[in-house]
Formats: sequence, structure tokens, C-alpha cells
Amino acid sequence: MAKALALAENDLGNPEERGKFAIAMVGCGRMGLPAACLFSDVGFKVTCLDANPGIVNQINEGTSPFVEEGLSSLLKKNLKEGRIRATTDPKEAVPNSDIMIITVDTPVDEKKRSDYSNVEECCRSIGLNLKAGTLLIVQSTVGPYVTETLVRETLETASGLKAGVDFGLAYSPIRASIGRAIVDMTSYNRVVAAIDEQSLRAAKAVLKTIVKGDLVEVDDIRTAEAVKLFENVFRDANIALANEFARFCEQAGIDYMEAQKAANTQPHCHLLEPGIVSGHIPKDPYLLITEAGNLGVKLKMTAMARRVNDEIVKHAFNLAKDALRSCEKTVKRSRVAVMGVSYRPNVKETKGSLVLELLRLLKKGGARVSVFDPFFSFEELRDLGYPSERTLAKAVEGADCLLIAVGHERFRRLSLRSIGVLMRKPAAVVDLGHVVDPARAEKEGFVYRGLGRGLRRR
Repeated sequence: MAKALALAENDLGNPEERGKFAIAMVGCGRMGLPAACLFSDVGFKVTCLDANPGIVNQINEGTSPFVEEGLSSLLKKNLKEGRIRATTDPKEAVPNSDIMIITVDTPVDEKKRSDYSNVEECCRSIGLNLKAGTLLIVQSTVGPYVTETLVRETLETASGLKAGVDFGLAYSPIRASIGRAIVDMTSYNRVVAAIDEQSLRAAKAVLKTIVKGDLVEVDDIRTAEAVKLFENVFRDANIALANEFARFCEQAGIDYMEAQKAANTQPHCHLLEPGIVSGHIPKDPYLLITEAGNLGVKLKMTAMARRVNDEIVKHAFNLAKDALRSCEKTVKRSRVAVMGVSYRPNVKETKGSLVLELLRLLKKGGARVSVFDPFFSFEELRDLGYPSERTLAKAVEGADCLLIAVGHERFRRLSLRSIGVLMRKPAAVVDLGHVVDPARAEKEGFVYRGLGRGLRRR
């Protein structure tokens, strides 16, 4: 059998050469499964290894567990052609694979410290079944030194093999967003590093088969790990700045969205939109903060950005409270219709969404809450724990406040006049997604509040 560790950078130039190698994708979640399908589509034989039997069964049936552009058709095509399958058994997947790609979750615990138990467990399972000549590529987001210490040591201890001698080890984080993962994985530049030159050559050979962008080589793995975290902390800090400006604008009678648009005409200014920061971004800064703490370094700005963004959920609640007060109502005994539960606009994914925390605050304040999201069915929302309604009309019927939590593009087409007829007057609109024109809302008789939308002082 071909040994992946011995690959040269240009050895996988056609499907016939790729067909000689088997890949095991360890962790087939939102990023792992699209990557698995991309590798199978260029000719590799791919086994999806995941601990979740439900996900494994769906993959083997040709049903994508996730709504992701292009994923379903790619999965069905490669399943039909016999290039992809799934299993929960590492004893089946690992010994029969030449290349192992690790894409498991890396959460933080209740104290906001890194939890690498998923990584450690998967590396132990791999190590117990690892054969010499295998190439391992870590894609999970981890703190600097994790691959060179925890991953390497766990693999070596479990396998009795030596990294860089008996097996290759590289790190290349995924740069992709849910909803466009396949496009992003193939088109974006990709950072890559390895423990030695041969591991690097082999990893680049594998990655080049699906990446149309450049492979950005850095000197060592810890630098590549830091790059991924720096990218996400950079975005978190810039959203924190936008959120801080937005709160100022609300008090100063300034429309942040207008100020942002004007400021961004300056070539070196790139202000982002304010909002509730959800998804993986609230988690990733803590991976960096944990490693910095281990080195005796305090990342003050990184921690401050997290605090600013964490406070936005409570601020959103206060906007609703203020809007209801202007309607001469209180949160207690009011009915609030919440629009959107996804972690970001225009995707069907609630993992990492902080809308549930906003609902908790509303319910704690005594409000009755109904939820509607056009990307989810009534049953799906109920199963996820949301107090959902079957239709938009039913969700807003008798409501005192329409709270747009997620700026889905479909919400821009809401008929405020039709919705207003169903609501209990006077009614409020609270727009966290910047999809409603304040003047139009007020013209239709609503009390309007929006994140960063300062009331004009007359």
C-alpha cells in the first residue's frame, strides 16, 4: 500500500494517483463533512469517522445532516461512485487509511478555559490503530503548541510510533463559513505547517488537490495555530468596536449604519456592523487567552472585546424594555415575537447562537415569547427548545413587540403594515439585524428601536 508520508508535493496530480490513497476524516461536522466530500470528489477514497451514529447513518444513506450549499449533491454523487462512506469504528477506519485528517470540536468549559478532551480522545483512538507511513493533518482550531504537545504526545504514546519518523504530522486550519463552506474551502488561501520537511511536502500535496487558492507556508505549527486564532480575535475585536460605537450612537442621536457607510469611504477604515456575536467566534478568543495564561501573558484587549460583545445580549434586552416602556408597557406580561434563531443571517444553524440567551432574559423579565425563523420548521424549532409558532402571522398575533434577532434577508421583505394589524397597539419594533428602515417603521405607527440607531433629537 502507498505510504502518504513519502509523498512529494506534485505526486497527486490526477484522480488515478489520488485513488491509490485512502483518507479518514475524523469528525464529520459542519466543516469535516464538506472537506470529506471535496477530497472524495477529486478521487480519494474517504471514510468519515464520527462518534455520532446518527450522522454516520445519514451519510451512508446519502442524506446530508446539514443544510450547506452544494453538500447534498456532492455527497450523493461520491456515495454512488463508491468513494465515500462513514463509520463510528476507529478500528475499521484508521488501519485502512493512509491519511488522517482531524476536524473535531474544540469547545471551552464553564470557566471559559480550553477543553481539548475531544482532540485527546480522537488522537488516542487513532494512535491505538495507527500504521507506519501515515500522514496526519490537524484542521481543528486549537491554541499554539497543542498540536506539537498534546496531539503529538498522545499519538506517540498510543501508537508506539515516532512523529516525523514513522508518521507525518501537519497543521492546516480551515477557513470557511457555514453556508458557503465548500466555496470557501476551495477558493481561500490555506495556511499550512508541519513538524518536518517531509510532513510538509506530503501535506501540501494532499491539500493542493482541493485548494485553488495559495498554500501559505509558515515556519512552524504553533505559528499556524496562532494565525487561525488571530484571525478570529481580530474579527471579535472589530465587532466589539462596532458595538461600542453603536451604543454611543444610540445615546447621541446618530445612526451608526449611516456613519459606518460614510466612514468606510476612507480606504483604510473598515468598520463592521454591530450585533450579537455568535458561532465559533465567542469561543476562539478563549483558546488563545488560555494559552497566553499558561505563558504568563495577559491579553487585555482580547478579553475586553469578549466582555463588550458578551454584554450585547443584555443590551438587546434593554432595547426591548425601553421600546415597550415607550409604548407604556412593561416586559412583564408583554408578548414578544422573536424573529430568527440562527447564529448568523441566512443560514440554518443554531449552534453557537446566543438568541436562546436573549429569550431567557425576556422570559426572566416576565415576557411571553414566540419564535419564528423561515429556515426552520415548527417541529425543528420545538425540538431545539424554542417556543415556536407554525407561521409568521401566528407568531406576531397579539404581540406587543417584534424583535428581529437575526438579520435574515427574508426579513427585509416583511410587510410592517400587515404585521401591525395583527399586533397589539401601540406596538414596538426592535431591530438587531438592521433590516428595517426606522422611518418606515415609525410611519407605520411602531415605536422603533435598533442597535446603533440613535433617535434624532428634535
